[in-house]
Amino acid sequence: MAPLETAEETTRRLAREQRAVDFQRESSLDRSLAPFRVGSVGSLNAVPLTRGLEEEVVYAAPSRLAEMLQRDELDAALVSVVEVLFNDRYDILDGIAIASLGEVRSVLLAHRKPLEEVTEVFCDTASLTSVQLLRVLLAERGLKPEFKPLASYDFAALPDYAMLIGDPALDFALGPHEHEIWDLGAAWYELTNLPFVYAVWALRRGVENSGLRRSLREARDFGLDTLDSIIRSRTEYTFEFRQDYLGWHIHYHLGSDEKRGLAKFMELLRRHGCGPMFEPRFVV
Repeated sequence: MAPLETAEETTRRLAREQRAVDFQRESSLDRSLAPFRVGSVGSLNAVPLTRGLEEEVVYAAPSRLAEMLQRDELDAALVSVVEVLFNDRYDILDGIAIASLGEVRSVLLAHRKPLEEVTEVFCDTASLTSVQLLRVLLAERGLKPEFKPLASYDFAALPDYAMLIGDPALDFALGPHEHEIWDLGAAWYELTNLPFVYAVWALRRGVENSGLRRSLREARDFGLDTLDSIIRSRTEYTFEFRQDYLGWHIHYHLGSDEKRGLAKFMELLRRHGCGPMFEPRFVV
């Protein structure tokens, strides 16, 4: 009769078995995107959505990904949600998003002076959705400043009002700074009591891509199932911050509440004259 395992031996065995399962899932995703061309952002918050696909994905800033989609250089990209609202040429992969319910940490307005005194805001040029979010949040307060491109990420020379997104926003917020921080995710929730959707998978319309959609869903599921491993293995910031940020502030589902938040965002964009929009088309 085989001796019983100790608790430590059982833990090690289960860990080995889980690593084998994860390796098999990762291997099944390898080269699964071909022949499709897929782009994503390189920010920490997007890592769980491309789990197992990392070597097949083109990485670029949100604004650059939008340009590549518009030129049909990509078949799908994780893009700012306004790209699909302002252009009637994409489908949205249903069920998947980068979203927050309240404080998001990585989309912020850094300001030295009170918000009520703002006359111009310098915005991260990588941004598309976040600048529109800031525009409507300020407009709802009766504020309509001029929006200008941020010249550099030199935090020592940051203007009085600067909007930052993604990892640069985290770098700024977690480092020494004199500015106050207005978290746009928290501001949106305070205004609407709804989640905010920052990014979605945009797919070229009219292209047969059922296999691509399946691979992107499997990558998201793999990323969420192994989120603890992602948090442990990444090196950005501290373990505690990654755990808090990826496990709490950011979520990756696109459900009925997120769609209500998206509809509210469209309503406010229209109210404040932010351009013609098209109803999003979701595909499963």
